[in-house]
Amino acid sequence: MRTKLNITEGIFPMPVLMVATYNEDGSVNVMNAAWGTMQERGRVALNLTETHKTVKNIKARGAFTVSIADAAHVKEADYFGVESGNRAPDKFARSGLTASRAETVDAPVINEFPLCLECEFVEYQDNRYGCGVIGKVVNVTADESVMVDGKLDMSLVNAIAFDPYTHGYYKVTERVGEAFQDGVSLKK
Repeated sequence: MRTKLNITEGIFPMPVLMVATYNEDGSVNVMNAAWGTMQERGRVALNLTETHKTVKNIKARGAFTVSIADAAHVKEADYFGVESGNRAPDKFARSGLTASRAETVDAPVINEFPLCLECEFVEYQDNRYGCGVIGKVVNVTADESVMVDGKLDMSLVNAIAFDPYTHGYYKVTERVGEAFQDGVSLKK
C-alpha cells in the first residue's frame, strides 16, 4: 500500500548549492540554491528568478561560482537561503566565512566549502516551463582536505542534501555502489 503525499518542490535528494558572485562594490554575495543541476557535461542550470540579487550580479559580471555545501557549515548555508542580498548587502560578512578570487572567472570562491565550480554566464532563460541561469563550467577546484591520492573523495566532502518534504538537511557521505558496474550482472 502507498500513502498519497502533497505535491512538493522536488525530488530527494536535492543539492544544496552555494552560488557566489561579486556585488557592484566588489563585496561577496552568496545564495543557497537547492534547485540546480548539471544540464549536460560542463553546463549548470540554476532555477533562479531575476528578483534575486545573485542573478543581477551574474548578469552584470558574467560569472559565478557554485560550491557544494557541507555538513560542517549547514548553519551558514541555511543563512544564505533565509537572508536576501537585496535586504542585507553585508550578508556574507555576517556569515563569518571567507572568500578568495576564483582562478578563471570574475567571482568569489568560498574557502570553507571544499568543492567549487567556476562558471561563465551563458544565458538567462525565462519561459512557461521555468526560469534560470545557465552557466558553462570552466574550472573545478577542490580543497586538499577532500583529496586522496590525487583524486576527489566525495565521502570527505560531507555534502549535504535538502529534503523538500520535511525541510531537512541530510549528509551525503557513504558510497554504496559502483556506477556502470553493479547493474551489469542483470543484463541478459
